Amino acid sequence: MQRVKERIHYWCEDTASGRCLGSKITVAVLDSGIAFHPDFEGRILSFQDMTAGRVGAYDDCGHGTHVCGIIGGDGRMSGGKLCGIAPGCRFIVLKVLDRRGHGTVDAVIRGIRWILRFKDIYQIRIVNISVGSQPGSDKRSKKRLLEAVETLWDAGIVVVAAAGNYGPHCGTVTAPGCCKKIITVGASDDESGAEIHGKLCCNYSGRGPTEECVLKPELVAPGANICSCNAGFRKWGAQPYIEKSGTSMATPIVSGAAALLLSKYPQMTNVEIKLKFRESCKDLGLPGNQQGWGLVQIKELLQ
Repeated sequence: MQRVKERIHYWCEDTASGRCLGSKITVAVLDSGIAFHPDFEGRILSFQDMTAGRVGAYDDCGHGTHVCGIIGGDGRMSGGKLCGIAPGCRFIVLKVLDRRGHGTVDAVIRGIRWILRFKDIYQIRIVNISVGSQPGSDKRSKKRLLEAVETLWDAGIVVVAAAGNYGPHCGTVTAPGCCKKIITVGASDDESGAEIHGKLCCNYSGRGPTEECVLKPELVAPGANICSCNAGFRKWGAQPYIEKSGTSMATPIVSGAAALLLSKYPQMTNVEIKLKFRESCKDLGLPGNQQGWGLVQIKELLQ
């Protein structure tokens, strides 16, 4: 995470002083769940299993725990070295993926409905969706998913979704990342080889435009070889942290950045936050359908 933080200009007066670390900001995560990792101690407000209906937080895939660690793990198992972007934030985790990382549109929609029902009780400000459809998915299901995600945005919630890992061709941003209103995140470093689901991939980050000719993604963040919380660390010999790659790892960096911004300016709307990202990103000189506005920059975002 030190490498990542250097690239996104993480260290500034607001973060170094501890004033803006996501305190009191609740982030909902639609993913594979979350493990009881020390880096999240006391900050998991609620866990809902939309796949099997089990009670009690768990993550039999590991993807969700890794994503949550990037958003706001406090790094205590690494002496603070592998601290996430917003270590003061709180989590609502909705399990919509099974142990293989597979899920259904119905499970995601159930999760979204739960968020809409309880958003005021838990003061949910941000929803991270490092989940996406596969190319050629049923158009009717895709439409239902996009409509559901749009209701989150219309409810005033900052929605951040992955662009998907099916690049480099045009029109490869997956749903719900292709939703017009939300903030879609690509990987800034996808030109370097990275292992995704057991395969070595290059130039994998989803490219726009969408079928509706909307330019996507909005912005990019590092996504290759990101070290974060390991759901299986309690197993004998397992390490507390593990590396994963993909736009799924870039997306929580932006969700964490949004939490930092809201901790400084709690009255900001989701539209204002989206505009603040646009104003503060660094142009990498890449095509617009690859980088959007550019690389997220925390120092500039918080100014």
